[in-house]
Amino acid sequence: MNDRPPPRSMTERISGRLRLRGKALTTSTTDQRLLDSRGPGDWVHTDPWRVMRIQSEFVEGFGALADLGSAVSVFGSARTSPDDPEYARAEEVGRLLVDAGFAVITGGGPGTMEGANKGAKEAGGVSVGLGIELPFEQGLNPYVDLGVNFRYFMARKTMFVKYAQGFIVLPGGFGTLDELFEAVTLVQTQKVTSFPIVLLGRDYWGGLVEWVRSSLLANKNISEPDIDLLQLTDHPEEAVRIMVEAVRERTSNAPGGGVAHEPPSAQAGELGKAIEGAAKGIARPVTRE
Repeated sequence: MNDRPPPRSMTERISGRLRLRGKALTTSTTDQRLLDSRGPGDWVHTDPWRVMRIQSEFVEGFGALADLGSAVSVFGSARTSPDDPEYARAEEVGRLLVDAGFAVITGGGPGTMEGANKGAKEAGGVSVGLGIELPFEQGLNPYVDLGVNFRYFMARKTMFVKYAQGFIVLPGGFGTLDELFEAVTLVQTQKVTSFPIVLLGRDYWGGLVEWVRSSLLANKNISEPDIDLLQLTDHPEEAVRIMVEAVRERTSNAPGGGVAHEPPSAQAGELGKAIEGAAKGIARPVTRE
């Protein structure tokens, strides 16, 4: 996830493969220009090309992550400092996930995300970061081995779910809540199955779970089984155990979950080339070597 860090002056911004400085700096992001459009009918002519850009992000994300294998997405605040206990807990989560055979996926930023990537990398596992273009440039943290930068949240959020066996959610802000409740909605509506969502930190998340029970459930806006979609623990070991059991259940029962690990077909490769050609000159996600 990417919670906004304290504002800072911006003298340089990386936009895909471009490095912008001085007068070349823009004050908006690709997502903002899509969603905040306020003009006459010229959008009719520009939005079809945006579709190609969005499609190219999906294709490149699929191509970069298709052979990742079993993975877990870990979320938390970008504002967490390295000396915060939550950073150390994120490191432990990353290490334990690797020990259990998972790759670790984060938003690629600082804070809790960096902690999880660090734990995964130092344990000898695969450390993945899915970055996002923001008005304040963060960049990928130094512990990311496989990094993909996105311009559109919709493409990035699809990758978090599609290539993960579940979510482990540490304390965070609006971005963390966004990713958490999108996943809960996907599981509740059975868009993904056998997909555990673990909230790590009872003191932090307990109030939210109680509010869901006392407000949403009490007013019959959700059903009793929906409460069980949020699993609460204080222990990284327990969070990882839940992920391992979910994979075993998925393997022994009907297929499902957030990922199908099939290598991209030749047709998909040709599609990617076609989209890349059509979108030439338009900013695309970048896989960091």
